[in-house]
Amino acid sequence: MTTKPCPICRKPSAPEHAPFCSRRCREVDLGRWFGEDYKVSIAAAATEEGA
Repeated sequence: MTTKPCPICRKPSAPEHAPFCSRRCREVDLGRWFGEDYKVSIAAAATEEGA
């Protein structure tokens, strides 16, 4: 079984922090959501509601 790399630093992911490699990378990702670096597009949300 192969694991995907950590989406933040590209190191191998750790099962206890999946899909991240560490608590640090998990918290970096959470901070990006809070900082609105990631966004869900309106068009995608509207399409899902209509389905």
